Amino acid sequence: MKKSGILNRHLSGALARLGHTDLVVVCDVGLPVPEGPDVVDLAFRAGVPGFAEVLAGLLEELEVEGARAATEVRQANPECGALLEGHFPELELVPHEELKMLTRQARLVVRTGEAKPYANVVLRCGVPF
Repeated sequence: MKKSGILNRHLSGALARLGHTDLVVVCDVGLPVPEGPDVVDLAFRAGVPGFAEVLAGLLEELEVEGARAATEVRQANPECGALLEGHFPELELVPHEELKMLTRQARLVVRTGEAKPYANVVLRCGVPF
């Protein structure tokens, strides 16, 4: 049994299957999740687990070479916008409708319990060398 890191066996296994340029969506409870990508639903109650906590855990496990979020996050959820820009200085912002379309191309969607709007990000996997 793992002693640290991500303990959820479904999430840990899904992360191990990712490769360079694969897309991972970390989303709030409201983002529509299309058929296709693997989904690990961590939502337990509204706000639990939160977006920031899940994102931090994923960033400890993944090599990320790029990230996209909805342009709307800056105004509708400035706390999340600041969090994302802190993690990703070159964060690409796209309209929310475009972000939802990107979700269809994702290899993995990690659904959090976050109940604040636009707490979503699409991560592009990199390589550690």
